[in-house]
Amino acid sequence: KMLTNISNVLRACAQRNVSRIDFILSDGAAAVVSARTYSDFTTQATFEIKKCDVFKLDEAPATQVVMTRDEGLQYYRTMQTMRRMELKADQLYKQKIIRGFCHLYDGQEACAVGIEASINLNDHLITAYRAHGYTLTRGGTVKEIMAELTGRRGGIAKGKGGSMHMYCKNFYGGNGIVGAQVPLGAGVALACKYKGSNELCVCLYGDGAANQGQIFETYNMAALWKLPVIFICENNRYGMGTSVERAAASTDYFKRGEFIPGLRVDGMDILCVREATRFAADHCRSGKGPILMELQTYRYHGHSMSDPGVSYRTREEIQEVRSKSDPISLLKDRLLSNNMASVEELKEIDVEVRKEIEDAAQFATTDPEPPLDELCNHIFSNSPPVEVRGTNPWAKLKSLS
Repeated sequence: KMLTNISNVLRACAQRNVSRIDFILSDGAAAVVSARTYSDFTTQATFEIKKCDVFKLDEAPATQVVMTRDEGLQYYRTMQTMRRMELKADQLYKQKIIRGFCHLYDGQEACAVGIEASINLNDHLITAYRAHGYTLTRGGTVKEIMAELTGRRGGIAKGKGGSMHMYCKNFYGGNGIVGAQVPLGAGVALACKYKGSNELCVCLYGDGAANQGQIFETYNMAALWKLPVIFICENNRYGMGTSVERAAASTDYFKRGEFIPGLRVDGMDILCVREATRFAADHCRSGKGPILMELQTYRYHGHSMSDPGVSYRTREEIQEVRSKSDPISLLKDRLLSNNMASVEELKEIDVEVRKEIEDAAQFATTDPEPPLDELCNHIFSNSPPVEVRGTNPWAKLKSLS
């Protein structure tokens, strides 16, 4: 009788599009305590966001923006996946399962997710070596990223790239040389313009790279040729262990283009990043040439896993940013306070994300390493097999496309 009652309740709830049902079982009887339908939630809401600082622009991104419930839940899931993935990488590194360079992205999630929300998958993106988050938003899977970190065959670069060198369609890394990705990004933008595809390139670098000469050379070429490129400086306040105030005579990175218009954006708020990127993308696609964005953000970990991150800043500073400006907490508060999601629903997403990360970590520690005869493969994208010299003139290895 109890099972029949539960079955009837579930059938009725399914007809009414109920999202959650709570039961109390007592003395063989089932009682429905509460039931929430999707119609109980607000489907979209308008938010007031922080105004961007602008340079050489007559207009600015909107300060009143709309976010739908579906968008909010997707942003939340992606940012939580990014955060949990990086925390798991931290754990595997400390267990010496991940080796070598490893730069974590936790704290900066709103930048990657906000940018991706305003461009198309057929647009292009290139970044520096803090690349795990962008590999995920560009289409890589958690399993592929974790396996790449552990150097396994199932990694997104077949286990041969590691933390700094991950790639997927229209994503060009993951580059280990400070600032070197910026001229490459301008080259991608030149190809977009040459082909007339109405595509653009998002070219990211950090505050530590912002003083490099090659970046200013690239600004000049991009402005001369009106290239469809969004230069984005992710200013997380520290270049390795040096604060921006000690490294730069001017910390107004959004004005560094001089003859290129710029925006300074709250990089801890996904809606601020989304709207600013949308504005910048429209600027590029309209043929006005390049635009520069500075995202003011913060990394919770040190520069890399070899940096404890507390010798040049205090634990109290890190904790203050976590408590007042955390991008995931900010989004979560918006969803809950505007009745766009329930606490239980967000907890369910957290559980699903944790399981995905654990499954990916299990794969990343059991998948085989690539065999030695694959070492030289993929040097060329489309060519007949070639011989590659090894460590001496007599050692020959074969390279397949």
